[in-house]
Amino acid sequence: MVGVLSNKIQKDELKPGDHIYSWRHSYIYAHHGIYVGNGTVIHFTRGPGQEIGTGTVLDRFIFSSSPSDPSKPPCPICGDQSKSDGVISSCLECFLYGGELYLFQYSVSPAMFLAKARGGTCTLAPSDPPEDVLHRAEYLLQNGFGAYNIFKNNCEDLAIYCKTGLIVFTNISVGRSGQLASYLAAASAVVSSPLRFLTTGFAGLTAVGCGIYCISRIVSDIGVRRDVMKIPVERLVTHSRSDKSEAATETPNED
Repeated sequence: MVGVLSNKIQKDELKPGDHIYSWRHSYIYAHHGIYVGNGTVIHFTRGPGQEIGTGTVLDRFIFSSSPSDPSKPPCPICGDQSKSDGVISSCLECFLYGGELYLFQYSVSPAMFLAKARGGTCTLAPSDPPEDVLHRAEYLLQNGFGAYNIFKNNCEDLAIYCKTGLIVFTNISVGRSGQLASYLAAASAVVSSPLRFLTTGFAGLTAVGCGIYCISRIVSDIGVRRDVMKIPVERLVTHSRSDKSEAATETPNED
């Protein structure tokens, strides 16, 4: 049974339309995807060595969440996916990449949400029916999900969109990713709170920091934030293609 401390499940418990994830590199980062049945997962990857893609030294420190390692023989089911990127389909074993299997939870209570101290494991937002989830995932597999961006368009964002149909429509905030929101909330609790000057005791400082962390996480959740809208997947893909076309038109040619 999925508990407060762990969302780990067994493979035989999986159902088509489930949002699953697997932790990478000593729980530094989790890779997310949608289980579509028959041992297959649709997920979003930047490619070998670029899964995080922060543009910093972290890109060299944190290795790829790509489903295949170039040094290993190709998977007999998936083939060679070492150079694959974008929205791809992999067998469950390639997706897990040797890690454990976890189930992302939807429609959790605020208390349960805050009890999960690590972001990227649950959301207050409800999930749509499995048939809608599978339709979005299959459509994006064929048509893409735009350019990978760790801050606004990563693997967790793809999975959450497939489950909810919700898209962040502002350009000033991060995407739907709960794990990224938790990192930013932690940073805010450490360096950005003026309230830290109102207490001198360690216990008081800890309480203030925890409070800021919890508030930052919950207001960033896709289930409560207001800068989101529900968009059909066909419209999402059309809009993305339109943006790319406009960008290409506006880019001057170089002689």
